[in-house]
Amino acid sequence: MTDYFSDRQQAPRPRTEETVSHVVWGGIVGLVQSLITTGAFGVKHPENCPDGHGPIGTDEHALSLAVQAEMPGLVWPLSTTETVQAGFFSEQQPYTPDTLLVLDFIEFCYRVVAKPIQGSHHSSFGHYHLQFSEAEGKQTFLEDINRIFLRNNLAFELCNSGQIVRLAPAVLRESLASDQFSSGDKTLDGMLEETRTKFLNPAPAIRREAIERLWDCWERLKSLENPVNKKQSVETLLSKAAPDVEFRLVLDAEARTLTDIGNSFHIRHSEVTQSAVTDSAHVDYLFHRLYSMIQLLLLKRRDPR
Repeated sequence: MTDYFSDRQQAPRPRTEETVSHVVWGGIVGLVQSLITTGAFGVKHPENCPDGHGPIGTDEHALSLAVQAEMPGLVWPLSTTETVQAGFFSEQQPYTPDTLLVLDFIEFCYRVVAKPIQGSHHSSFGHYHLQFSEAEGKQTFLEDINRIFLRNNLAFELCNSGQIVRLAPAVLRESLASDQFSSGDKTLDGMLEETRTKFLNPAPAIRREAIERLWDCWERLKSLENPVNKKQSVETLLSKAAPDVEFRLVLDAEARTLTDIGNSFHIRHSEVTQSAVTDSAHVDYLFHRLYSMIQLLLLKRRDPR
């Protein structure tokens, strides 16, 4: 990915923005329009030579029908403004679709984009017949989109799989990317992997589900040492994690607090008296706090040295 002088001279800026701004949407629209013009979507939605010699560009009408069928609510032609009526007068105002709709649209574009390669020239019509490299086209599109995300501090990244993931907070990013769960309990490992996947999802509602699932992991972990006596199981876990008395007291207090958080907020239960956790920063904080505790206990359970 090409960087700029300021990127090389300054410390990386935090990738914390989670809403696609009007500026970002404008950049995406400009990129897509340029790809339409060059024929980059012609591999899936071709405009064909009248003489039947193959693709010569993108059939924008066919592309628009596919987009509107898969992206309900996305206006085509793509627009960065909308007309707002105020009495007898109207004016143009900036328009940006919902963030999740924009991210879906990017994934759609990745699926159908390719690099157009000029072949033979058709002098009668003054056009070139095209061939396509899907791998090169997708890689270039990925780099262009991720550069837009990076330059605007967006906490999203388009992956080679064609899926957009949310970047975890920096303090968690490396750990979430590299952890291979091996608790000795296949069910817990599966639950932790599900939690990680949910937490990296761009949709805020799915990320909130991640902390609910993480608290489920916490309850299962607490019973691993002694399935019939959960209190004794917790004692054994904490003893392995902290044989030192003073640090053990810290972990005791933290374990109780984490359990209380799960019971007090709308995480493990759904009583009307409980508060929901809706702020994205609060979700990150709670996830980081419990995930760190689980990491420590699993580490010391495998190797108590």
